[in-house]
Amino acid sequence: MAKTITVAKQDNITVLTLNNGVTNAISPQMVQELSGALKTIQRDSGGMVLCGGEKFFSIGLDLPALIELDRKAMATFWEEFNRLVLDLYRLPLPAVCAVSGHAVAGGNILALTSDYRFAASESRKIGLNEITLGIPVPFLPDMLLKQVVGERRAIHMMYSGTFISLPEAETIGLVDELHPVEELQQAAVEKVAAMAKLQPEAFAAIKANYTEPIRQRYLEEAEAQNAAFLDCWFSDPVQMGLREAAKNF
Repeated sequence: MAKTITVAKQDNITVLTLNNGVTNAISPQMVQELSGALKTIQRDSGGMVLCGGEKFFSIGLDLPALIELDRKAMATFWEEFNRLVLDLYRLPLPAVCAVSGHAVAGGNILALTSDYRFAASESRKIGLNEITLGIPVPFLPDMLLKQVVGERRAIHMMYSGTFISLPEAETIGLVDELHPVEELQQAAVEKVAAMAKLQPEAFAAIKANYTEPIRQRYLEEAEAQNAAFLDCWFSDPVQMGLREAAKNF
């Protein structure tokens, strides 16, 4: 079975790239491979750059695969996906996401986990369109988005479900820097390399202080929040909508 990610090193910085076809849909296999790669990165790297494709950073969850899962199997995937998001967010190393393509729904969620988001200055979109499918933005990414852009902007994004351009995302703080697509990855590597020169224990402590309140709240409420998400996911109208949306993959 082909790998859904690639892993490369530039000096002591790991470049972790989504590599699951043109759309980079987030499948159960990708979640498992990303989780495994993180363990190695934390042990052997000074920092991480997370990349995707130039058309799609990631289109989001792999709907064609996931709509075939029963509730038990989907609950297992959902727990693993949220654990991955939390582990990416809590990685005690500098991390920059290089968004060169559209970052849709789950793709936006992955981008939210990094310390900084660098993006291509070309015409690409980012956003959380879950509400248009009848499902809520998941609880953990909901908190991450509010932390990054502020509550009012986050609520507007989640209520509307619309996509915004990457330059517009920069104006609201969702994206930190714009670069020509051919320079994007290197700019992200250089940012991570500069941060990796800081005292690592101090950096890890600062990041833990920043991420701990969200980690605690997620763990306290995860069971109920994830059950509510699954209730929506498996409702008849949403299943019909998800199957229709899956045709776009």
